[in-house]
Amino acid sequence: MKRSALPLQNRQVKTIYYNCLKELKISHPVSVYSTAFLKSPVLIGIIHPRIYIPIHLISELNPDDMRFMLLHELQHYRHKDTFIGFLMVISNILYWFNPFVWYTLKEILCDREIACDSAVLQMISADEYQAYGTTLINFAEKISSFSSPLAVGMSGNFRQMKRRILNIAVFRKETLYQKMRALIIYLVISAVFIGCTPILSVDASTQSVYHFSDTDKNISLLDISETFGTYDGSFVLYDNNLDSWKIYDLEEATKRIPPESTYKIYDALLGLESGIITPEHSSMTWNGDAFPFPSWEADQDLNSAMQNSVNWYFQAIDSQLGINRVQGFLNKIEYGNQTTSSNLDLYWSDFSLKISPLEQVTLLKKFNTNEFHLNSQNVFSVKNAIKIASTPNGNFYGKTGTGRVNGQDINGWFIGYVETSDNSYYFATNIQSDSNATGKKAFEITSDILKKLHIWN
Repeated sequence: MKRSALPLQNRQVKTIYYNCLKELKISHPVSVYSTAFLKSPVLIGIIHPRIYIPIHLISELNPDDMRFMLLHELQHYRHKDTFIGFLMVISNILYWFNPFVWYTLKEILCDREIACDSAVLQMISADEYQAYGTTLINFAEKISSFSSPLAVGMSGNFRQMKRRILNIAVFRKETLYQKMRALIIYLVISAVFIGCTPILSVDASTQSVYHFSDTDKNISLLDISETFGTYDGSFVLYDNNLDSWKIYDLEEATKRIPPESTYKIYDALLGLESGIITPEHSSMTWNGDAFPFPSWEADQDLNSAMQNSVNWYFQAIDSQLGINRVQGFLNKIEYGNQTTSSNLDLYWSDFSLKISPLEQVTLLKKFNTNEFHLNSQNVFSVKNAIKIASTPNGNFYGKTGTGRVNGQDINGWFIGYVETSDNSYYFATNIQSDSNATGKKAFEITSDILKKLHIWN
């Protein structure tokens, strides 16, 4: 159509067109072409839109009809409806499967035409309303036959035409009172949406970021970048007696990431609370499957499964628990984003369940002091399973975790706490890199930091 179209030559139509531009006070006129491929005028183009007028309308010229149709197309031009139409097409492609989107887009098309009709009626005299409606009726069959998603014109199906004719029949020009009322309604609705935006943004970001209030906390920021070397990540330490925090990279410490095997502390606790395992009977039999680590290819109890981080042991617990009980426990202890995938095999490392280093420390304190109000014997059994060392000066507890993607270790955790005779220190270290970011490396970094802080040698 574009190749066959010719620039508008008819002087009478040109005169009508330029008069329409003056009426609408449009200083940058849109190009007008004539074509044999259409039955009614349309506006096509996003960057450089053009109006295409059917040749038969020019040869059978009715000045009133031509004026009304050009005014309508120029209203589309003023409203930038070709660009809106492009966005609608993209939405339709992306959400082709959603019937509500199809319905909404159909309603938008009708509302768009009614808006242009109303804009034209607003500028013409009341005596011309009937003539404008008659133009729609006279061209209804021709107009409704054209349906290009990237073109805007006086188009629409017969149901939409009926709505437009009814709109014309009852149309009254807007009074000052109506304009002010519409403006007030618009401002109120805008204020409500703007007011809700921070709440919606916070709610949306809670999945990836933990909102840590630091205004009422005693926080010291550590500069231990040399200890971390080339690794990204953070370190968090809570001193129970001083009620103080020492943090390296506060921003990283608030980011939620998969907990990897550190979650097994709480998975074991849930298994004990549910009676699937007990402190006295926690053994499970290896089924003979091959695993990447020799230590996994043996019967396990809670202590050996925790120390060797045996996935199949905790997967067996979860399979007996079911997703509802796992989800309920995550909600009860407020574990990170409290989200599991539909697959319980490795939800702690498949990027569904996430937690921040700050939350890890908070949960460790609640676990150690049994703020969850669980069976104290069960809590003691898990503590015993994660005990790493014991000296006359105190006890050292911890659990590592390693996240692997495409054969590379990219996410390393070490979390735990130190109990001395007169104090408790809770910590969480997370390191991230393209490779070699393991729980073992996070353990080494943590040990070095605790030694420098004179907490554990």
